[in-house]
Amino acid sequence: MFEQTFRNIDDTLRKDAGCSSELDYVEQTSWILFLKYLDDFEKDRQTAAELTGKKYVNIISPEYRWEIWAAPKNGNGKIDFHKALSGDDLKDFVDLKLFPYLRKFKTEAKGPDTIEYKIGEIFNELKNKIQSGYTLREVINNVDELRFRSSAEKHEMSYLYEDKIKNMGNAGRNGGEYYTPRPLIKTIVKVVAPAIGNRIYDGAVGSAGFLVESFEYLKNSKSLTTAEAETLQKRTFYGKEKKSLAYIIGIMNMILHGIEAPNIVHTNTLAENLSDIQEKDRYDVVMANPPFGGKERTEVQQNFPIKTSETAFLFLQHFIKILKAGGKGGIVIKNTFLSNTDNASVGLRKMLLESCNLHTVLDLPGGVFAGAGVKTVVLFFEKGAATRKIWFYQLNLERNLGKTNPLNETDLTEFLKLQKTKADSENSWSVNVADVDTTTYDLSVKNPHKKDESALRDPRAILDEIKQLDEESAEILNTIQRIL
Repeated sequence: MFEQTFRNIDDTLRKDAGCSSELDYVEQTSWILFLKYLDDFEKDRQTAAELTGKKYVNIISPEYRWEIWAAPKNGNGKIDFHKALSGDDLKDFVDLKLFPYLRKFKTEAKGPDTIEYKIGEIFNELKNKIQSGYTLREVINNVDELRFRSSAEKHEMSYLYEDKIKNMGNAGRNGGEYYTPRPLIKTIVKVVAPAIGNRIYDGAVGSAGFLVESFEYLKNSKSLTTAEAETLQKRTFYGKEKKSLAYIIGIMNMILHGIEAPNIVHTNTLAENLSDIQEKDRYDVVMANPPFGGKERTEVQQNFPIKTSETAFLFLQHFIKILKAGGKGGIVIKNTFLSNTDNASVGLRKMLLESCNLHTVLDLPGGVFAGAGVKTVVLFFEKGAATRKIWFYQLNLERNLGKTNPLNETDLTEFLKLQKTKADSENSWSVNVADVDTTTYDLSVKNPHKKDESALRDPRAILDEIKQLDEESAEILNTIQRIL
């Protein structure tokens, strides 16, 4: 039922002049979903309070509650359309009253780790783009059918929301910035293996895939005590995100997975000077897929010891700095990072090898990121001791990856198995850092078990092949002429 409801919402939004892309559909669905979630959240809190004989004070004032403005019910439990706002009345209420009211929560909340603060922050970052109040009414009617009360309902909702984010990623380059394939994230989480009590961080949080999958991993790792469950809720997952839409989607995604007040801050991570990071700011685990190919201004580059405009290289410096001693990292980055000869690349590789134990490099084929042909690697490292030996694994698949043939968890089964012991195989090998050229620190992925297909061919062989192809073409043309 939920899946059909989501389809109906998208079909409705396509008709509205204010929504022109999959990104708009996700954004506009998100804020309405959030308000419905908030209504169910308050009802659950009220029920829990009543069971213990306590009084519950609602977060939202009466006139702004979902059941009053969005979906007032009649005696049969259906929306009472005599009371429910629609058309211009509904649009004016949302734009001129509801959003201004919700934005105030940011300044009035007790702290950033409260749901009140998140309400204010979300509604300060977006606006209602739905131009028709009648379209808005249709969307609200559909969203009202959804329930967030049971764990099964929340699980289904989170699954469907992830699917929407994935579709948004496939819809275009900007959307793709927010989506890392979940099979890859799950594999990274398994290798890094965070523990309950760790503080886990993603400074390029996007749709919060790494934090969500870490939550699922830890939640299912054992039977949690009440204290451990509270630790997961409030003191485990942290993130920063520069872009407004990704910030909203990340918060919504974490909420749907069961994290009530996500510790995600809307800010440009790279605007923070590395010299200002203190021990109290550091984390036990960093997992991320920072945006690559972006450019940062000169003043932002001044925050880093290794100056470069490449965002991914700045993020890697940030991640190394913000890890605690003994902290673990799993970072996705372009494979050219391993071999580029510019000063920034060489300097950054030297920094990584000297300050961290880069124990594993996972080399991924092109097509892992739908819509982007760029090849990537995953760097797994621990901060503290310098690198002595690096284990490489090259993912070689018998099919081409793409939108219709995506990466799956089975593809990474061998990697996970071999990584535990760093065993050699047809696809894996080790490199001693003592053998690495210290003038370039080149860490190119060169599988010693495979023939180098990029080696230059003998010019005579190329000329012979051209001659043979010319002869075959001439023979075909002669045959055609004889037939005609």
